[in-house]
Amino acid sequence: MQSPIRASNGSGAPLSSPLSTTTGQPPAAERGVWIDDGNAVVRRGMVTSLVAARVPVVGESASLDSVPRSALMRVLVYDADLGSTQAVALARGRDVGLIATLRQPTGAKLHELAGQCIAAILLLDELTPDVLVDTVRWVSAGGTLLSKGLMRGLLDHVAHLNHSAADSLSRRERQVLEMLAAGEETRAIALSLNYSERTVKNVVHDVLTKLNCRTRAQAVGEALRTGIL
Repeated sequence: MQSPIRASNGSGAPLSSPLSTTTGQPPAAERGVWIDDGNAVVRRGMVTSLVAARVPVVGESASLDSVPRSALMRVLVYDADLGSTQAVALARGRDVGLIATLRQPTGAKLHELAGQCIAAILLLDELTPDVLVDTVRWVSAGGTLLSKGLMRGLLDHVAHLNHSAADSLSRRERQVLEMLAAGEETRAIALSLNYSERTVKNVVHDVLTKLNCRTRAQAVGEALRTGIL
């Protein structure tokens, strides 16, 4: 991806802008989007897409701890897999729309977000520049994309993803996943199944990829939650 054009001063703080004399905030046209995501490639990709579409980006950060309570911010795009409490607190009492991104969508997480005044939810695995730009523009204008129909569609989509992940696991992958659930480490799994440790690590990597998980513990939890185990 191209390097983004950052609308910040390099320290995580937004650029200065004149305030409206009537509201104490910059004019609406001068407010923009703040992108927060711990993955630099994802974050810069979103910034690049927005800048290319002439959507104002007022800053970016790798952690919500670095997001200022800025009058320049109209929309905050953040990683909801890490939680939403901080994002909601940043937006509380201010004219800021929240867009949550998810790498690992679950029914429970979607219901949680729906109850937290989130304006829109984006699934990162299916996110395109056009969808990002259209969603940011809509939320910037005060819109919300969390209708009951959309929530039903998202929940159905998550259920389909979980079903597909279960069907895609091979017999060997299920065996290794079951042993992970039993608390076995790589060496013990290799000895039990007569595999090399490298093979076990490769199988675990494939399981994590198919279940869209980052850690072994998360994969086991997801398998138990969705009935794979």
